[in-house]
Amino acid sequence: MKELSLHILDIAQNSLSAGCTRLDLTAAEHGDELTLVIADDGRGMSREFLASVTDPFTTTRTTRKVGLGLPLLRLAAEQTGGSLTIESAPGVGTTVTAVFHTGHIDCPPLGDMALTVALLVQGAPEVEVTYTRESGRGSFTFDTRQVRQILGPEISLAEPEVFSWIQDYLAEQEAALSDSGRNQ
Repeated sequence: MKELSLHILDIAQNSLSAGCTRLDLTAAEHGDELTLVIADDGRGMSREFLASVTDPFTTTRTTRKVGLGLPLLRLAAEQTGGSLTIESAPGVGTTVTAVFHTGHIDCPPLGDMALTVALLVQGAPEVEVTYTRESGRGSFTFDTRQVRQILGPEISLAEPEVFSWIQDYLAEQEAALSDSGRNQ
């Protein structure tokens, strides 16, 4: 995958498939390090499954026998001198943390997080999603609970107008944190 946001989308889809009701995404830049965290309250994984989850031939899917999401994220992080850690417990949820060294030539760009988060919200409007972005220029947090509070219960977060607003809002926030004024 050419952008880290696509990795995040893939891992977050696993969280949704695991029945999560809460999904927390973080992209934090500090110095030359970018830390991505995807945390959920889904089914979680047993210790045995967790031990082999970064093996491409370990998957819970029944449609194919290969799962590449976590192995590819681990490879992308390690190619920059970074790392991937996964914490999980059955009935509690899973937290995936990937660290990238942004100064490394092999570090992919973060990509379009505004679109990624908007797609996740639209695709699973019942899930509580938070997205926190930190950089040397500041930080912001987007929380679907606040959006629901403003819109009220009669308007779904899956509505096209809501999707557009979320994407535009997040793009503006991302641009404000970027040194160049555009998404990385």
